[in-house]
Amino acid sequence: MKKQALAIFIGMMLLIPSLTGSALARTQRDRDYYETRGEIVWEVPTNTKVMALTFDDGPDPQYTAQIAELLKQYNAKATFFVVGSRVKSFPEVARQLAKEQHELANHTYSHPDVRRISNARLQTEMEKTQEIIYESTGIRPQLFRPPGGYYSDSVVNVAKREGFLVVMWSWHQDTRDWSDPGVRRIVNKVLNNARNGDIVLFHDYGGNRSQTVKALREILPELQKRGYQFVTVSEMMRLYGKTKKVGQGDQGSD
Repeated sequence: MKKQALAIFIGMMLLIPSLTGSALARTQRDRDYYETRGEIVWEVPTNTKVMALTFDDGPDPQYTAQIAELLKQYNAKATFFVVGSRVKSFPEVARQLAKEQHELANHTYSHPDVRRISNARLQTEMEKTQEIIYESTGIRPQLFRPPGGYYSDSVVNVAKREGFLVVMWSWHQDTRDWSDPGVRRIVNKVLNNARNGDIVLFHDYGGNRSQTVKALREILPELQKRGYQFVTVSEMMRLYGKTKKVGQGDQGSD
């Protein structure tokens, strides 16, 4: 028994360096690592009062349409990270967004947990979404946002192979509207933290999004009063040279 215990102890000690190295490798893959390499965008540093409003998980014939109508009132453009299966169900909503010059971006086909699927499955999710967006609108998006905001080397590498830039959101501008926190919390989150070059996270599907719509009715006029312009993610990056050939103008309808 003593010999067996000793063998187990030695084995564990031998594993410690490799476990430590693995842990260090994970901690090194933080935001700074990807941001400095230009592989993931969280926001665009600028002195100009511009902001990118983004909406995940749609399109939805009810809430996306209401949001688009509000955006029109304030001459605001936004980026919609659409789910392929939703575009397949509601292609007319996607077409309307494109017609109104909002940006469409890829958010996978079935909104899976990217931590639990293979690279091959993730690639398929991206490609199916591209196909259905193109069939519905003639647009080929070049931005990708992983569901849940989960990023890793594998997510970034698959996205790069597929020709995407990974776009997240400003950490101080996660409205958590999906959890129905109340209109006032959504409004305060955005207005109290507004900074130039922010990428703000909203959702236009995933349940009752009426709180999001009501919050936008307060957010849009107030930020406009403060001098902010609302542009797409790609427009903001293109204006300030933060990306390579990314933008609605580069999405091409051939």
